[in-house]
Amino acid sequence: MTRLEVNRAAEMEVFARVVDLGGFTAAARACGLTPSGVSKLITRLEARLGMRLIHRSTRRLSLTPEGQAFYARAVRILGEMEEAEREASAGAAPRGNLRVNSNVPFGMRYLMPIVPEFLAAHPGVTIDLVLSDTVIDLMEERADVAIRVGPLRDSSLMLRKLGSSRMVVVASPAYLREHGTPTHPGELAHHKGIGWTFPRIIGGWPFQLEDGIEHHVAPVVARASDGDVARLLALGGVGMARLARFHVGSDIATGALVPVLEELNPGDCEDIHAVYLGGASPLPARVRAFVDFLASRCRLSDHEDVSSEGQMWT
Repeated sequence: MTRLEVNRAAEMEVFARVVDLGGFTAAARACGLTPSGVSKLITRLEARLGMRLIHRSTRRLSLTPEGQAFYARAVRILGEMEEAEREASAGAAPRGNLRVNSNVPFGMRYLMPIVPEFLAAHPGVTIDLVLSDTVIDLMEERADVAIRVGPLRDSSLMLRKLGSSRMVVVASPAYLREHGTPTHPGELAHHKGIGWTFPRIIGGWPFQLEDGIEHHVAPVVARASDGDVARLLALGGVGMARLARFHVGSDIATGALVPVLEELNPGDCEDIHAVYLGGASPLPARVRAFVDFLASRCRLSDHEDVSSEGQMWT
């Protein structure tokens, strides 16, 4: 088999994924292959190189000294290839595969409707769209763009602000008919609340009172993993929830959900950003095109501020 018949870059990438993710199964998921396919590829690579790269056992994988050296060189080569692609694509029409990650609510409401328009405008681009409420590491997942809602913690990324969405406490009409509508935050102690399966920085819901901001929350009867689950629980009359309006704006408009204690709403918002890897090298044309497209199509109704293009946050 000649070198031209061997996709050495693909072999290196799969090998690097096996090492980075600690196993064949995880690497297979990341690469869109089967675990047996990954195992066979590594076996072929070792046979072609004439050396063992990975020690295999039932519990774990470990690199041989040769494998460690090959891994270090492979990572460097893959990085240089990515850099070459970025430089080549900087002045060219957008093309290549674009990997986008978003939380489920934003992806369903804002991304899914506009993806066909983006692909029609850029026929040289294909897209991998993953909707998940897990906050990913862009470098580890090799994603090009991710949508982040709320506080931003990773200062190594570039961002484009897509908008802000005001928070609101809501309940279904059926819930309010059964339990009454609170007129003061202190009454929430006698109501039912929808909380989260993950810890929050602030334990209660803020309300603007004469003496300042006070935090109250209804006793939690159900916990949700994400905003869409909390919305569905609220629609089902389980209890009250505090969500960003981009989750529930259409439900409020139709009367399916009713704002509660809105006159005491302090007006705090959740910011929505597109984040992506930056640096000294030019941004790939496909990433630039997609980020610009998002900024022009995904402006939220609460705020239209998209002026922070390309800035780093601190």
